[in-house]
Amino acid sequence: MCPPEHFGVTYTINPWMDPAKPVDVALAVAQWEDLRDRYRSLGHTVEVLVPRPGLPDMVFAANGATVVDGRVLGARFAHREREAEAAVHLEWFRAHGFPYVREPVHINEGEGDFAVTASYLLAGRGFRASPLSHGEAQEYFGRPVLGLDLVDPRYYHLDTALTVLDDTTDEIMYYPPAFSPGSREVLRRLFPDALTATGEAAAAFGLNGVSDGLHVLLPQAAAGLFEPLRDRGFEPIGIDLSELLKGGGSVKCCTQELRC
Repeated sequence: MCPPEHFGVTYTINPWMDPAKPVDVALAVAQWEDLRDRYRSLGHTVEVLVPRPGLPDMVFAANGATVVDGRVLGARFAHREREAEAAVHLEWFRAHGFPYVREPVHINEGEGDFAVTASYLLAGRGFRASPLSHGEAQEYFGRPVLGLDLVDPRYYHLDTALTVLDDTTDEIMYYPPAFSPGSREVLRRLFPDALTATGEAAAAFGLNGVSDGLHVLLPQAAAGLFEPLRDRGFEPIGIDLSELLKGGGSVKCCTQELRC
């Protein structure tokens, strides 16, 4: 294993986390089960990664890897507390017959900072992922990587500030103030018809959603996005993951997409 490069990872306190408000574990499990069952009710296959003692953040499965065309690029976590999760994810992929599985050299936190569209692999940087991970992903997946700078610590992962709505038509929604001026301009030029979220919707973690091209599962508190999504032909489905939000994640954070 090559040691991760030192590029000045920013450690921030998630504003949605408050130690004075402990998590109701039973409710958190029930909310996660509801998300799982919603996927199944929509016809999706759900594979469950068995949790490991001492790794509570494994519930945020999106961070464990990125899968494109059946090729798996594992994660290398920025924070020591999550380092052991990476091997668990790679073990699962190898055990389930994925022929191309790569352990990364550079820090990336899976689909936290990688988002797949029809034309690009969008890649966030600024708080967790190393900029060097972008070149590594491009070489491995053979897809053009578009680097985007995150500048607001409330939106520390790309999946908190941008959602891919349709990966066959490059349709996305995002929160412009989460990005640097240059990155906002890049998004505006390449995705001129994108849906832009309000600050209220973004603060409710409304961009931490998952779309199958028709149904968009997102936090029910981001109600301001529902009508704009319907106007574009999508069917928004509100999900209550309020207990998991205390740990810094919502719908997308709990969902790793297996693009085979």
